[in-house]
Amino acid sequence: MCGRYTLKATPEVVADQFHFEELQDAKPRYNIAPSQLVACVRVTSGSTTREGGMLRWGLIPSWAKDPAIGMKLINARAETVAEKPSFRKSFKQRRCLVLADGFYEWQKEGRVKQPYYIRLKSKRPFVFAGLWDHWASADGKTIESCVLLTTESNALMAPIHNRMPVILNPDTYDDWLDPDQQDVVRLATLLGSYPAEEMVANPVSRLVNNPRFDDPRCIEALAEC
Repeated sequence: MCGRYTLKATPEVVADQFHFEELQDAKPRYNIAPSQLVACVRVTSGSTTREGGMLRWGLIPSWAKDPAIGMKLINARAETVAEKPSFRKSFKQRRCLVLADGFYEWQKEGRVKQPYYIRLKSKRPFVFAGLWDHWASADGKTIESCVLLTTESNALMAPIHNRMPVILNPDTYDDWLDPDQQDVVRLATLLGSYPAEEMVANPVSRLVNNPRFDDPRCIEALAEC
């Protein structure tokens, strides 16, 4: 699964790399957690232009009666996402890029869990495959939210956890974002594990366990455990 991640890159760098209009007032984030607003890119129906925006992490399906369901829907398994009622419509029509430059996973060590920080060796930003939805309450309140897709771990991640977020290859961004691309078989081919040889993982402080800590200490590498 993926329960925490980072986006430290400047808005200018992110907008230039992923080709959308710069997000305003963005600041470096070292411990992004579920229920918070996260930076995403999407293409809405009838448009070909990439739009950056902030979505709440934790998908609230449009048909949900209670928005609290979003806290249970922070991840979706790539292998079954096309079949699950909570995700299948968004998988066909409402896909997004969730912007990141690293993520955390916890390795079980006896009774404790050691957090690891995982990033690309290049240190460049990347994107998770995401889905989004629009929810409206009876009194007119609206929430736009998203979920991150996960897949089987690659060789780097396997000793830490058996799942990892889907990191999309840049060559697949257009297909993933295109709302007119609704071939679920084609879309499923985009959701494999990212190459292990292009990534690095380091143990970090357990400060990251607390979402109130959101500063550079969260990503400081410890001596190998």
